[in-house]
Amino acid sequence: MKSDTDIKLPLSFILYALVALVLSQIVLFISNDALLASQFRVPDIWMGAHFLLLGWAVMIVMGAMYQLVPVAFLTPIWNQAFGYVQFIVTALGITVFSILLGTKPDMAIYGGIVAITGILMFIFQMAKTILHQEKKNTLTYFVLGAITCFFLTIIAGFLLAWNLAFGGIGEHKTILYTHILLGIAGWFTLLIFGFSYKLVPMFSLSHGFSMKNAKPAFFAYVLGLVVLISSLWLSFPYSQFIGWLLLLVGFSLFVRDIKEILDKRIKKKLDKPFSFSLLAIVNGLVIHGIAFLLSSVGITNINIWSWLLFLYVMSWIMFSIFGYLFKIVPFLWWTHKYSSQVGKMKVPMLKEMINEKVSVYIFILFIIGVVGLPVSALLQLGILVFMFQGVLVLASIAYVSSIVCVLFV
Repeated sequence: MKSDTDIKLPLSFILYALVALVLSQIVLFISNDALLASQFRVPDIWMGAHFLLLGWAVMIVMGAMYQLVPVAFLTPIWNQAFGYVQFIVTALGITVFSILLGTKPDMAIYGGIVAITGILMFIFQMAKTILHQEKKNTLTYFVLGAITCFFLTIIAGFLLAWNLAFGGIGEHKTILYTHILLGIAGWFTLLIFGFSYKLVPMFSLSHGFSMKNAKPAFFAYVLGLVVLISSLWLSFPYSQFIGWLLLLVGFSLFVRDIKEILDKRIKKKLDKPFSFSLLAIVNGLVIHGIAFLLSSVGITNINIWSWLLFLYVMSWIMFSIFGYLFKIVPFLWWTHKYSSQVGKMKVPMLKEMINEKVSVYIFILFIIGVVGLPVSALLQLGILVFMFQGVLVLASIAYVSSIVCVLFV
């Protein structure tokens, strides 16, 4: 995973993201009464959700891409100095935007403009980098597809922020659902698909796999997104059914490839953090199946769909990031600090960079919190909502502490 990228650049994004993760869970803990009422469209929840999705997940992805893209695409980052400027603009924008969403939603557009500027800078950076790749591969499709969805996501987000500030744009709810689908299922899912094809073989030491379902998975999933989003704007028979079916087919094809990769692995005993990322893949498939079934039988209860979205974000997207980051940061730090010292002095082994036993307990806490919170809310058990969100706060603090400790090895 060696890259020519200055380690300070991806680490800047990662460290900011770790702070945002804890902040997001504290904000949601304080707002546990809204969670109990399944009220997600209120300012406090907006703030917590955007610290989680923008501050944590997006910033982690950006940092990871500054490290992984040169490795995966065999081309250097276009302009690293530009990357530092982009980090400052994006971090400032996300912080101000998220806080204003929770305190003065009608003013949030001003923070949003700064955040969007930073995101557009990132998209420009990645486009310039990836388009320099001499030989395009399957990963190229997934990353470019994800970046396209990201661009459309921020356009929809800007329209939503404009409506909060000034009004005048119709179809607010439809834009909101489009924003969610493009961001959650488009940007994050396509990106996890793409980099899983690179990281799963690397962490499992697999060889001789075909990836024959990668392109069909990409096109089925993208087509499903197009059909599902179109169904929000245009009414035609069975459109939602077809859209959810295509998403399920695309995800299933991706899972088949991952299974083949794991079947052909050399490393029989997988690391615990990596296993957590593999659990996330199973979670994602199950939730796609549930969404398809709910759509098929016509269930439209907003509380059920809201908590299913929560489970998708936490048990698929966040669990994937949690597991992969537990592997990426030690790789990143060991390569930076010790790779040039091998053979010259005693250096720690990669597995010594992080405490796997502790990681198991942290992941168990996340599972308990993520499963318990929606169940408690749907059963209207207020004290349990308070407790399970508290578990997520503790798990987040423990997770952040474990990642930071790597930098002191």
